[in-house]
Amino acid sequence: MRIVAVTITIALLAACVPKGRYNEAIENNAELSAEIETLRGQIADQDEELLRLQSQAEAAQAALEQTNRKLAAKVAEAGALAEDIEAMKQALAEAELRKARADAALESYRDLVARFQSLIDAGTLRVKIVDGRMVVELATDILFPPGSSTLSRNGRTALTDVAKVLASIPGRTYQVAGHTDNVPISTERFPSNWHLGASRSIAVVRVLERGGLGPDRVSAASFAEFQPVDTNRTSEGKAANRRIEIVVVPDLSDLPGYEELESLSSGDEI
Repeated sequence: MRIVAVTITIALLAACVPKGRYNEAIENNAELSAEIETLRGQIADQDEELLRLQSQAEAAQAALEQTNRKLAAKVAEAGALAEDIEAMKQALAEAELRKARADAALESYRDLVARFQSLIDAGTLRVKIVDGRMVVELATDILFPPGSSTLSRNGRTALTDVAKVLASIPGRTYQVAGHTDNVPISTERFPSNWHLGASRSIAVVRVLERGGLGPDRVSAASFAEFQPVDTNRTSEGKAANRRIEIVVVPDLSDLPGYEELESLSSGDEI
């Protein structure tokens, strides 16, 4: 009953609206529908454009991240290259320093040989390199009688000439080392070859001092038979092993890392 009443009411209202206005409303409604459809199409286009732009933005972001990774890799590579270059520069500087030291050592050796040339030519001594050190070697058979530490006259003369040469080289210190063959000795004066080698080196030191070499520049040592330069199975080999070596003591300040060692020995942190 209520539905019938509503229907009658709408019909009455429609009957009250003029036909012209009704048609106008219908036209307006159609225009609005068309405009709505147009807007919907524009919205769809805008959505599509938005998706396209978002895709481009994502691609650009991915490209940017890849570029940043490449840039970071290049920066790291440049840093490593800079470190390599610095290491090469340091290695080159160290190599140049070693070469300079080697050249200086070679020049010192040549100078020592030149200073002793007359004694070398006379067969009194020879100059050689042993374990990186310059050594003036004299055969003990020229200096001492067998089993004795008393210098012969010729031995004293030769050592006096040696002292003059050594004293003329500034800034150098020396160690006189006595070496024997392996034939044992056991006397009241020399209970062993250690004692014989030590007594002979001390006798040489005394002559060097009297020849002008300051006592603060020379020391004495014995190696007995324990550093042979030849076999002890032949008389010639034994003769070669019986020798006095005057070792030019290396200057530690020339060694790499000397400053660090000096700091360490003084208790300073490196």
